[in-house]
Amino acid sequence: MLVHLFRVGTRGCPIRGALLLPLRSRTFTAVRHLDGRTGSFILRALARLRLCLPRRPPAPRHGSFLWVGGLLLGPMILSKGCRLYLVGRCEVEELSLVEPTPPPEEPCFNWALFWHFLRPHLLALCAAIVLALGSAMVNVHIPLLLGQLVEIVGKYTRDHFGNFMVETRGLGVHLLTLYCIQGLLTFGYLVLLSELGERMARDIRKELFGCLLRQDIAFFDNKKTGQLVARLTSDVQEFKSSFKLVISQGLRSCTQLAGCLVSLTLLSPRLTIILLLVTPTLVGAGTLLGSVLRRLSRKSQEQIAKATGVADEALGNVRTVRAFAMEPQEQEHYGAELEESCRLAEKLGRGIAIFQGLSSIALNCMVLGTLFIGGTLVAGDKLSGGDLMSFLVASQTVQRSMANLSVLFGQVVRGFSSGARVFEYMTLVPDIPLHGGCCIPQTELRGAITFENVSFSYPRRPDFVVLKNFNLKLPPGQMVALVGQSGGGKSTVASLLERFYDPTEGIVTLDEQDLRNLDPSWLRGQVIGFISQEPILFATTIMENIRLGKLDATDEEVYKAAQEANAHNFICSFPDGYNTVVGERGTTLSGGQKQRVAIARALIKQPKVLILDEATSALDGESERVVQEALDRASTGRTVLVIAHRLSTVRTAHQIVVMAQGCVKEVGTHMELMRKGGLYTELVKSQAFLPPLLLNPDSSSSQWFDPRKTQGYNNRRPRP
Repeated sequence: MLVHLFRVGTRGCPIRGALLLPLRSRTFTAVRHLDGRTGSFILRALARLRLCLPRRPPAPRHGSFLWVGGLLLGPMILSKGCRLYLVGRCEVEELSLVEPTPPPEEPCFNWALFWHFLRPHLLALCAAIVLALGSAMVNVHIPLLLGQLVEIVGKYTRDHFGNFMVETRGLGVHLLTLYCIQGLLTFGYLVLLSELGERMARDIRKELFGCLLRQDIAFFDNKKTGQLVARLTSDVQEFKSSFKLVISQGLRSCTQLAGCLVSLTLLSPRLTIILLLVTPTLVGAGTLLGSVLRRLSRKSQEQIAKATGVADEALGNVRTVRAFAMEPQEQEHYGAELEESCRLAEKLGRGIAIFQGLSSIALNCMVLGTLFIGGTLVAGDKLSGGDLMSFLVASQTVQRSMANLSVLFGQVVRGFSSGARVFEYMTLVPDIPLHGGCCIPQTELRGAITFENVSFSYPRRPDFVVLKNFNLKLPPGQMVALVGQSGGGKSTVASLLERFYDPTEGIVTLDEQDLRNLDPSWLRGQVIGFISQEPILFATTIMENIRLGKLDATDEEVYKAAQEANAHNFICSFPDGYNTVVGERGTTLSGGQKQRVAIARALIKQPKVLILDEATSALDGESERVVQEALDRASTGRTVLVIAHRLSTVRTAHQIVVMAQGCVKEVGTHMELMRKGGLYTELVKSQAFLPPLLLNPDSSSSQWFDPRKTQGYNNRRPRP
């Protein structure tokens, strides 16, 4: 308060001397000593608090505030002497207010998608509902017959005459028939619901898996595999179980509850009115508690998915975990996520337990009240004993139905949450579709690639520019190599060419056609062959892995592609040959073997454009030489983009592009770049350990020479 008065009074008012700096609108930040140390924690806290307060228009300036603030703060300033002064700083210029990040929106249950999956099975659902309603109505009718049976028993006990078996025979047969019908109806709707639930779960999983496969690569950059797998498995299972329980138990219990309330009304309107007064209160309390439990359930399921993602990542990279002895750290990380998941689940369990406990108390109190009030009515000859027995049995049915509904409530909460999480990804529309666009006829396809003023930032890091005004031309039928230090954007160029991402600015063209106007499936499936620096194989046979490049390829084509990739010999050395199962991600093969299988997979479709992202990095010297020769042969007539750190593999390229910090630094052939003595030369020297190329001091012409050329280095002397 004192500081605010002093600040407002001094704002815009002339102050003689240099004791205080001018304090402008919203400028007060802290009090410091002359030596730079903070002079007042209170004032600093007030300054921070000021940043969090909502901004208001500046108040009218009154000189009186200056004197009030000065009188109140004067003793403190005099006690500190001249070592104190106020530092003014403009918040707008130097202090950036951090806007609070809004919490992520919780997914809502999509009823339109639910109807989409339910509509094909509507006939089976209607039949199941009819059978469930029939079973419930039979169960409602049973208490009335039991009341009649009690009347007969009471009459026989009171009068002691007549034939008890004769009088109860027809009623007993009627009851037995109803019990058999109820059993058959229950069997029928449970079978229908089981088939309906499993078929819906199958359809949902297929659709969800297809939607996930259609998402952009940027989507998978932000999501963990374990979380996506959890939605395909546990969330769909939870939703299916909840749906089946809602029909089998929920609908039946609701029907029994309604039917028994009608029967109770006919038996004793007074008792029924009492029940109707109590029931809305219980329903309202349950609804209020249910909203809290739904939020807890959603948080619990998200935490379970997060823990599953940690486990999936650790198990999927178990070799890396083992290589760095990271087992304790991964176990601790997974344990921490499980602890949080357990805490949320326990909290949810306590909430459900409170709900069920309160429901049990309420239902038992209802039964006790029924007995007390009903007994009073019987004593007053306003209700017969048989009617009271029917009322008690019907009330017990009501109690069981409400108990089932209370137990079902927690499952329904989890089911709605799971369904919302499943349907959330089904509504996502990828920015880059899998299909759609034109195709260049095969006779007109040349393979000319052009990058025009391309700038790009990954969606996960929009503030970090990877490519800046990048320009590159790949002439048809020529090999262009991208070289440079790691992090320069080389692999990003390949990703843009594959159209894993779209550039932020600029365009990428194929034969003067914007890639965004071409069919992505046609582009990746028939035009471009991609070999990454981290080859991934599927857990199937070598034959099937190679055939993934061309699904309709014959065995002879597979053998030919393997021979071109120098993979045929080691494949034949396996006992099962091409039928050898490579294991998950090809773990049973060595790095070089996996790379050669991946090369064969790319070559089998005879692409017009070939991208080699460190394609030979995992090969030994001899295999690299053989595979490089095969790639040179395969590159004939094709546009080839080579990304390499080992410069020995790109010396024969038609054009070498040196990249650094997302820009093109040098362009030329190997000899031209060596003659320039720029960045490419530095890269060559760093790999070959060559000394600097010097000018020959004894030569009258400006010729380059290598002092170590007499030591066996096969380096040509560039022309002057």
